[in-house]
Amino acid sequence: MLDVVIIGAGPAGLAAAIACREADLSVVVIDEFMKPGGRLLGQLHQEPDGVWWNGIEETKQLTTNAYKLGVDILCGVSVHHIEKIEQGWKVHTNETTFTSHNLLVATGAAEVPAPIPGWTLPGVMSIGAAQVMTNVHRVRVGKKGVIVGVNVLSAAIARELQLAGIAIHSMALPAINTVTKDAGHPRKVMEALLRIAHLAPSALIRFGSKLAKNDWIRNMALKCYPKNGVKMWDMPIHLRKAVIRINGKDQVESVTMCKVTPDGERIKGSEETVEVDFVCIAGGLYPLAELAAVAGCPFQFIEELGGHVPVHNEQMETPLEGLFVAGNITGIESAKVARAQGSLAGLSIVKKMKKSTDIEERLNEAMAYVKQVRSNATIQFHPGIETGREKIAHAFKEHQHIS
Repeated sequence: MLDVVIIGAGPAGLAAAIACREADLSVVVIDEFMKPGGRLLGQLHQEPDGVWWNGIEETKQLTTNAYKLGVDILCGVSVHHIEKIEQGWKVHTNETTFTSHNLLVATGAAEVPAPIPGWTLPGVMSIGAAQVMTNVHRVRVGKKGVIVGVNVLSAAIARELQLAGIAIHSMALPAINTVTKDAGHPRKVMEALLRIAHLAPSALIRFGSKLAKNDWIRNMALKCYPKNGVKMWDMPIHLRKAVIRINGKDQVESVTMCKVTPDGERIKGSEETVEVDFVCIAGGLYPLAELAAVAGCPFQFIEELGGHVPVHNEQMETPLEGLFVAGNITGIESAKVARAQGSLAGLSIVKKMKKSTDIEERLNEAMAYVKQVRSNATIQFHPGIETGREKIAHAFKEHQHIS
């Protein structure tokens, strides 16, 4: 019987495996993808200090350390069921069944689809799929495209596509529908963009973002927003235009855009056609937590964390004995935060399995480090992340009290 099974070979899962193996625990890491790394594999961006964050290199470091410690990483293996047993957990996969005293679910996040007429045409993909095809598989997604959805994720990946020599005509809003209420609302999108304006290459944009923190200035900025968009990395970002339709017979041939009011309402007669051969839809991310649900873990909906997240405490423990979580399953944050959470979860498992004189001190240091990484994060996907963390910690205490 293993000491721990870890589902997910992303930054959280690999960091946790390393922490567990350093304490000589037996570990198996399972991931359905063909190689370890998770979303790290597709990430490539330049930090404000000029340093490049290369997800593939970060993955190499983590996997090298894990293999040196004897971590067994099984890729191309899918988990389809989890059940609680008296001594721990039973994890059923498409190849075999594992039993372990502890289980860490580090399954990450998935993208939210944003339907647009024509979105089933070949050449339409999620922004995350474009990232993986470009940075992992080295496949050119097209010659010229449009990104539908203006958010933290789309801005970061748009730059990655440009660096790969792919032309981006522009980024624009999705037309407002029942799914895209916030994503298609210019005012709400502008508020979200203020959190990443410090990454802009233009000093004018950075300065303007500071002024735009005032409500009155934001409203004026939207009313006077340039008809050709505001350029970032020579790529127009439109907050007063929306993509209302993707056109083509057998594949993407063009998109139809129209102007919108500051509240996102279409302006009739303003339609225009833009010829492109691919479209990326950026709908955002949500915690991929189905396996935690199968395990019987209680959940809480917390908007600041990106949706429904498994109830857990600051040490990444859930209310279920021997079940731990880490990474974006606990809330949408950066890969750096996920890695720090993974190390913390690993130490929590070590604490449970082994009585060590220094484990409490190391746990406290790991918890402090997670907070430090979070506070220093270049990009935050959701506002009020600290409030979200407080809410989930309170939910854990409430559940413990009820139990």
